[in-house]
Amino acid sequence: EHLPPEMVIPPPPWAACATAAPLLSRRNCCYNFFPSPLFAELVPSIMSNMLNPDAIFSNNEMSLSDIEIYGFDYDYTLVFYSKHLHTLIFNAARDLLINEHRYPAEIRKYDYDPNFAIRGLHYDVHRALLMKIDAFHYIQLGTVYRGLSVVPDEEVIAMYDGSHVPLEQMSDFYGKSSQGNTMKQFMDIFSLPEMTLLSCVNEYFLKNNIDYEPVHLYKDVKDSIRDVHIKGIMYRAIEADIEKYICYAEQTRAVLAKLADHGKKMFLITNSPSSFVDKGMRFIVGKDWRDLFDVVIVQADKPNFFNDKRRPFRKVNERGVLLWDKIHKLQKGQIYKQGNLYEFLKLTGWRGSKVLYFGDHIYSDLADLTLKHGWRTGAIIPELRSEIKIMNTEKYIQTMTWLQTLTGLLEHMQVHRDPDSQMILEEWKKERKEMREMNRNFFNAQFGSLFRTDENPTYFLRRLSRFADIYMASLSCLLNYEPDYTFYPRRTPLQHELPGWSDQLCTGTFRIPFLQETVQVK
Repeated sequence: EHLPPEMVIPPPPWAACATAAPLLSRRNCCYNFFPSPLFAELVPSIMSNMLNPDAIFSNNEMSLSDIEIYGFDYDYTLVFYSKHLHTLIFNAARDLLINEHRYPAEIRKYDYDPNFAIRGLHYDVHRALLMKIDAFHYIQLGTVYRGLSVVPDEEVIAMYDGSHVPLEQMSDFYGKSSQGNTMKQFMDIFSLPEMTLLSCVNEYFLKNNIDYEPVHLYKDVKDSIRDVHIKGIMYRAIEADIEKYICYAEQTRAVLAKLADHGKKMFLITNSPSSFVDKGMRFIVGKDWRDLFDVVIVQADKPNFFNDKRRPFRKVNERGVLLWDKIHKLQKGQIYKQGNLYEFLKLTGWRGSKVLYFGDHIYSDLADLTLKHGWRTGAIIPELRSEIKIMNTEKYIQTMTWLQTLTGLLEHMQVHRDPDSQMILEEWKKERKEMREMNRNFFNAQFGSLFRTDENPTYFLRRLSRFADIYMASLSCLLNYEPDYTFYPRRTPLQHELPGWSDQLCTGTFRIPFLQETVQVK
């Protein structure tokens, strides 16, 4: 009452419900709020502005008119794989564990579960625990798994003296566990079968009371997964039955053709081998696929490609034979192996923000390019499409609207210290916890959303926001935008800012292209 009028902040809309009711009836106010007229108005309002799963989202302002050169990774960027591939990788690595590392044959009874893990999880190598960590290094309780079983919150807190993971224990810059880092972060889409296999083998040893060293188990599983790639097991299987493993996407060719028609230069840098890439690109683009690219580099060994200044480029001829002639120019229509980015920049002159590179691995594909070389970067996040579709459902919107309302009630009513009010507050906290678990199950029963924990963005999203200027579910999203389109990140309010400006954007006051109703395929 002593504040000037311009500093008096009106209460939130649900506050009248909480403060007007007598003390002992506040419980009814909360529990009966769900079907209230206000809530009934909020849900349709939100649903009228659903996000488009095929939109492109921006972390940093970027105009496509400034982009002259487009670069691409291959796996999960130009080409997408069917659900059969992860089963193949899991089974092949499991058999390598049995046949080459002498693991018990009984682990063959475990099959790949595509619904167990999500990308971006951390694995404590010494404790053999798989978990989800937020942007502030806090473990999301309820998402810590030993084998295939969740670890009770009390045990997690006792092991880590709370739920925070110190910086020196976190994974290194590229998500690896090295030089004392006890955490490994799984950022690659190919890592989903690795996480599942780790959990299955841990589960077998635990269930059968077999003593084992978690560090050795992690190394053996990592080596087996690596050998599936290095020994060519995966490549040969895909080449032998390409229609089974590769999802034919004519839009990949449409994207490349559109860029070529607008005079854009294009290049490909991939860790995959030459014959594998050639057969895949012939399948999804056509036998003339090399005509679309100015430079093609295979077996690049990213992220070392971006840092090593010594390895030279070698030309690969039509028979796949490596030639040893010194490379003075990177020619269109040719395939080159290995090399390094510094030589690439010298030979092409493609530098700075006129280059936009797309990849699915935030560390190996994007981090060095944006931090050290000033390229613009685009992350391909296939999970984005399915998560947005979930967020567009009425059930999810109802749950989240109520969860946010419940959080507001807790914040507003916590000033009441009498026993009855405190009892009601505790009941609200219990309900809020239940709603959070319900929200997690919308996405993944074990770990929830790729992008959020209960309270904060995930560590995965933190790195995505730092290393990617834009992100999207697939390259086909580029077809929704003109080649001179400018991406503007939404001005989300800081904690000390009023939300009004952001609310105007979110309610469709401005017709913005990430809303479902406004995106049209050109």
